[in-house]
Amino acid sequence: MKPVEPLDLSKLKVYPLTERRSLTRADDILIPPDATPKPLPDELAEQVRGAVQNIRAARDRGASVMLIYGAHLLRNGTALILDRLMEQGWITHLATNGAGTIHDWEYAWFGASTESVEMNVASGTFGTWHETATNIHLALMAGALDGLGYGRSLGRFIAEDGATVPTADVLIKSITAEPTHPLTAARADLLHALREARVTSGWVAVEHRWRHASILASAWKRGVPVTVHPGIGYDIIANHPIFSGSVIGRAAELDFKLFGGSVEGLDGGVVLSVGSAIMGPQVFEKSLSCVNNMRLQAQRSVVRDHSIYVVDLQDGGGWDWTQGEPPKTNAAYYLRFCKSFSRMGAPMHYLQCDNAAFVHHLAHALQHS
Repeated sequence: MKPVEPLDLSKLKVYPLTERRSLTRADDILIPPDATPKPLPDELAEQVRGAVQNIRAARDRGASVMLIYGAHLLRNGTALILDRLMEQGWITHLATNGAGTIHDWEYAWFGASTESVEMNVASGTFGTWHETATNIHLALMAGALDGLGYGRSLGRFIAEDGATVPTADVLIKSITAEPTHPLTAARADLLHALREARVTSGWVAVEHRWRHASILASAWKRGVPVTVHPGIGYDIIANHPIFSGSVIGRAAELDFKLFGGSVEGLDGGVVLSVGSAIMGPQVFEKSLSCVNNMRLQAQRSVVRDHSIYVVDLQDGGGWDWTQGEPPKTNAAYYLRFCKSFSRMGAPMHYLQCDNAAFVHHLAHALQHS
């Protein structure tokens, strides 16, 4: 049998974003926060009112209100609404996946995002966009030197229109002088990128003319923690010679720990999982277990008195999730976004609802009720 050889990604041909047919534009999708939300069915409206009451109570007691979201929440135009929620202090933590950050950066810099997966995979061009992978990696490498994870690194990069990159000489001196320093690996990754001419040193200016369309930039501006929980090879930034699993993994490690810091403050708080079918429940259950582990060692009670709202377009399997999870013989058992959250020691409310409509109604009610 012929040995399998790994792909040499340095041979990838990448293209400028101007050559891509982008399917959505920031100027077309953004929802004005002061617009009147579209009506919801009575049952959904009642569930939103319950979420509003729990969020108000959580903020009164200083508890976490965590919004975990998938990329479609951004693509459906809610960036300005979320900025308003952060500005008013209703949301204390945001978390998303890698796709959420890719669309976020592309809207902020290019004013457009999304592509035809089917057509571009067939032509070998899916995800092979030079500016997207280069600038996200640059933001993560620069942010790592300041102890920032994925979300805050990229949020700062967008908000500040670029980043400062040390010279190769400065990095070599730092690595040589302190080889066991916690930042040595991060410095080495950046040094490699410099030597391969993937990035340049000094102030690297990248103007983001649509930064108002960026949830990450708003979070950085408002001082709200934002974390990113990607998979290695899940996202189009892998389709580029600059791709570095160590850069992405390091940033994601920092963000998982930061996510746990907000879970630690969740007693009496609220979790909103909006359009995150896999990442949200998977990351939350591990983080909650870590927090409970440390609390029990310290003879403290586990996280309690929180509430969970899961929002998705799927029908929930026809199961009443307030009664706990279904048996394995029921197809609803395999809806991860419901089942996992139903196990997290709190009431889990499932809302079959458009994610932008949910967030818009939530923000409107919090502001006007």
